[in-house]
This record gives sequence, structure tokens and C-alpha cells, in this order.
Amino acid sequence: MSSNNLDQLYRQVIMDHYKNPRNKGVLEDDSLTINMNNPTCGDRIQLTLKVNDGKVTDAKFEGEGCSISMSSASMMTQAIKGKDIKEALKLSTIFSDMMQGKDYDDGIDLGDIEALSGVSKFPARIKCATLAWKAMEKGLKEDEQ
Repeated sequence: MSSNNLDQLYRQVIMDHYKNPRNKGVLEDDSLTINMNNPTCGDRIQLTLKVNDGKVTDAKFEGEGCSISMSSASMMTQAIKGKDIKEALKLSTIFSDMMQGKDYDDGIDLGDIEALSGVSKFPARIKCATLAWKAMEKGLKEDEQ
């Protein structure tokens, strides 16, 4: 597939997650709630996670921001559901490496998340893409303590 076609496909995946977000909403009861924002551009997210026996059993988000931040949150919640904490944090490390243009473990199927790989070419947008991931890391690390 040509680079142009791949870029177009990635844009379509990002816009699909933005217009039809997965896991939008708030979890109640025993959920972790993490609020984060990116003051440089105004993106904000409230991430709620349900963790049972060291596993992320559910994840939802609310927020407002650009298509990159909101689609990344949608993709992230899909990716971590059903994963144990260690796996979810490893995915976050892989995502962070991808955003920084570093080599990353490409033996793991990132699914839709790979559509965000082009963001690494736009340093100002990296914070948008990583906002939800940073919220997830913060919540899971605080929950472990």
C-alpha cells in the first residue's frame, strides 16, 4: 500500500474513533477516576477505570478536545480492557515510544492505535495523543500503592 493510501486509511480510523468514540461515559461505584488536561491546547479528559484482581475490567472516558486526543482515548480504552495492569502499562510505554519516534516492540498488535503513529511527526500534537495514556498510567500506578 502506498504511503499516501496508508495516511488516508489512518486518517479515516482516527476520524471514526473521534466521531464514534468507544467507551464514552463514566463508570460508577468502585472505579478509579483520573482527571487530566493539556493546558497548552485545552484538551481535557476524565478517565474512569474498573480494576479487579490486578486486571482492567472496564474503562470509560469523558472529555473534550481535538480529534487526536479524543480518538486516542477511545483507542486506549479499547486496548486496555481485559488486560492486567502490567500489560496495560507496557502498552502505554510502547505508545509513548511510538509517539517519540523511537523503536518500539512491534511484535504486539496495536490494532487501531497504530493509526496514531503519524502524530510523532508533529511534536505539538504528541501531548494531545498521550493525554489519555498518561491518565491511565497515573491511575494504575496510584491504585498499585
